[in-house]
Amino acid sequence: MIENEEGGLTDRKFYPAEEEAEFAETKAPSTPQTRHPAYKLAFSDTEFLLRPELRPVRFQLELLKPEMLLEEAGVGSTLVMYGSARIPPPEAVKTALAGAKELPEPERTIVERLAAKAKYYDEAYKLARMVSEKGIIERGQRQFVICSGGGPSIMEAANKGASDAGAESIGLNIVLPHEQAPNPYVTPYLSFQFHYFALRKMHFLLRAKAVAVFPGGFGTFDEFFELLTLVQTGKLKPIPILLFGKEFWTRVVDWNALVEEGVIGPADIELITWCETAEEAWGHIAAFYELDR
Repeated sequence: MIENEEGGLTDRKFYPAEEEAEFAETKAPSTPQTRHPAYKLAFSDTEFLLRPELRPVRFQLELLKPEMLLEEAGVGSTLVMYGSARIPPPEAVKTALAGAKELPEPERTIVERLAAKAKYYDEAYKLARMVSEKGIIERGQRQFVICSGGGPSIMEAANKGASDAGAESIGLNIVLPHEQAPNPYVTPYLSFQFHYFALRKMHFLLRAKAVAVFPGGFGTFDEFFELLTLVQTGKLKPIPILLFGKEFWTRVVDWNALVEEGVIGPADIELITWCETAEEAWGHIAAFYELDR
């Protein structure tokens, strides 16, 4: 067998893009032509990439970047956790209630209701930690890696649970007009930022093998009902959809009325698995996939 070392048959003959970009930046003489933005390499020209006509390219980049990095990180599947950004952690409840004493009654009631939901911060934390500690590996890839929206409250609880188990976790953040940053428990190299909600929601579900949904507002509703729609219409194969907080959800959504009005069928409600504890949730996941508990 002939072995060809340096300069062999498998070596690429074109310079990689990063080297070409460096040549363009450092080697080109300074002339009116080379200084003009038109002369910039297209992939190095941020102003060009941000033009409205380049939206399809930006869509593709937001799809590709997380996909490639998650694949390189050996993430085979995820346990996605949706929920409110406003529910306080249990250790903040006492302070929140004390600060609400002098508020007008409607505002005080809202604080009290949010404080009562702090138990779901605990359950999100427990579920994330429990699943992360199992360290399930299949075909050389990590399974049920915790994935959240990367923000505070329920999302923070999910990433914190994984972190305290010594496991890595994913955060899919979104650019918003107000200042924000990922919670500190997201694994840095698995922390992604999105411009497009559509691409972010796609990445939530591309690897999802189960989704745990906690009480939340518009964002949680958006993600949860899109998931239900995808499974209901057969666009997504059935997965465990674990809905925490029956008292909350039956108060804010009249599921039976939707059936009675004929806009969903009785079987559609069966897409949901009601949960109150992390143990219940893992039990349903384990049973669905026939895993040892």
